[in-house]
Amino acid sequence: MAQHTASTPVASHLGRDRLPGRALFGLFLSGFVGILTECLPAGLLPQISRTLDTSVALTGQTVTIYALATALGAIPLAQPTAKWPRRRVLLIALATVAVANALTAVTDDYAVAMAFRFAAGLGTALIWPLLGGYAAQLAPEGRQGRAIAIALAGTPIGLALGIPLGTWLGGIGGWQFAFYAATGLTLLNMAWVRATLPDLPGRLAGAPLKLSRALGVPGFRLILFALAAYMIAHNIVYTYITDLLDYVGMGEQAEWALFAFGVTSVLSVIVVGAQIDRHLRMLTVGSTLLFAAGVLVLALVSGSPVLVYIAVAAWGFAFGSSPSLFVGAAINATGKSADVAQAITITVFSASIAIGGLVGGLLIAGPGTASITWASLMLLTAAAIAVIGGKRHAFPNT
Repeated sequence: MAQHTASTPVASHLGRDRLPGRALFGLFLSGFVGILTECLPAGLLPQISRTLDTSVALTGQTVTIYALATALGAIPLAQPTAKWPRRRVLLIALATVAVANALTAVTDDYAVAMAFRFAAGLGTALIWPLLGGYAAQLAPEGRQGRAIAIALAGTPIGLALGIPLGTWLGGIGGWQFAFYAATGLTLLNMAWVRATLPDLPGRLAGAPLKLSRALGVPGFRLILFALAAYMIAHNIVYTYITDLLDYVGMGEQAEWALFAFGVTSVLSVIVVGAQIDRHLRMLTVGSTLLFAAGVLVLALVSGSPVLVYIAVAAWGFAFGSSPSLFVGAAINATGKSADVAQAITITVFSASIAIGGLVGGLLIAGPGTASITWASLMLLTAAAIAVIGGKRHAFPNT
């Protein structure tokens, strides 16, 4: 049987011209599980803090340490596992997340809980870099972008639904029930992956992963810069969205505003995913500018619920497909170095989540809540300049 690198579609070798929906759903669910596990404690902090006998602020670090593990682990774990069969790596990663979630639910010790959360983050550090390349290998020629969009859609949907889902599950049976439910979903995900995904080979021997090789690819560093600016801008505002909505006079409607964000995020995945192969550059430029427009409205408008809803909905539509757009650009630019490039991309993505939350907190504590929108706009301006200016290598016309 012929072997394939991460940049070689296998669907064409198998005579397929349709997207493998069941296999892509397994990848989608894997991404959703990863981000759900990250967000799960955020809506359950008071309950968890009582069990662990710590403050809510300290309990909140269970989210931070997960993101930190994902950021720190993506590249070191991608390199030694690069030659392993892809399905095996995914199953090991999902098993790590499942076990860590189950053990977190039974502990009442803060340090032990933090250790289990770190372990879960390492599992996700293996999952996220795998999804884009796996999807591209499964897709027929010319449809890799759409396959990547489907596989990565679990991330924005998980970001939109993770906190309210965790809160709802915690209300039914306590925070431990929420973690057991996440464990059960992960086990179902493993069964689906085992049944539907082909065990594609990893990188060929003699083709080592090198950071310098990937970073030296023309356009890749510009993609990373644009991604970092975009994601930090998002997390500066999104992490403190309830404070911002309260500032503009819509604190009592925060749940509905977040619902609007989630709905348009999902809609973005559907609409953009259908066009991503043909219009990657145009869609990335549009996403960045639409996001900036939404944040600008939030910065200027106060006391107008209709305009705030429109701004949040526009922001959600811009953000929903952004992981697929930036990962797709990275895969297109790096070719045979796509494996390590995806690990680097996920590291930047995860680090940007942590940096955005930190910067947003410092801004609120200093200049005040209004400053987070202007800081976000400055970063989005930089991202837009990078995306629009990267016409040759980073974001070329397709």
